[in-house]
Amino acid sequence: MSFLMKNPKCLKSTQVQVRNLIGKKGFLKEDDIQSFAYLKAVIKETFRLQPVAPLLVARETLRKCNMGGHEVPAKCLVFVNAWAIGRDPQVWENSEEFCPERFIDSPIDYKGQHFELIPFGAGRRICPGMQMGIATVELALANLLYKFDWEMPTGMNEEDIDFDVLPGITTHKKNYLILVARKIND
Repeated sequence: MSFLMKNPKCLKSTQVQVRNLIGKKGFLKEDDIQSFAYLKAVIKETFRLQPVAPLLVARETLRKCNMGGHEVPAKCLVFVNAWAIGRDPQVWENSEEFCPERFIDSPIDYKGQHFELIPFGAGRRICPGMQMGIATVELALANLLYKFDWEMPTGMNEEDIDFDVLPGITTHKKNYLILVARKIND
């Protein structure tokens, strides 16, 4: 929600898509999610900029190797920095900018086949809860956007939203996002 509130046009586009596709039926089913291309792009872009686990599970090298011009000895623990990959300007145009449109009609997914977006890891050690986590985020966000209009509390605006996180294995916002939810008329 932080990225959407900081980017009101993206918030509006996502809400319009969700509300138009659900229509008057009043509820959202998991099957409906497949139609939400822009919502899925928003979530991918959020995971790109703010992965839940910025450093993926460490791997141990089997033998001496060379990584990016650096000699790495055998039995060395190597961490993959998903946060840095998601912000790499050699991979992403305008890498610090929130731009869900970059994922529209893009083959890039979470399954670890595209190493420029690996918030859940890749290969045999990919997060076993990936599918459940993605489904939970998609359903929760779609329902929040379908049922409510969102605004900043009185006296706050989008410039006041920060993205500071607490250090740790997983990221947690340092300062809570406080919003006003207004139920829409059905």
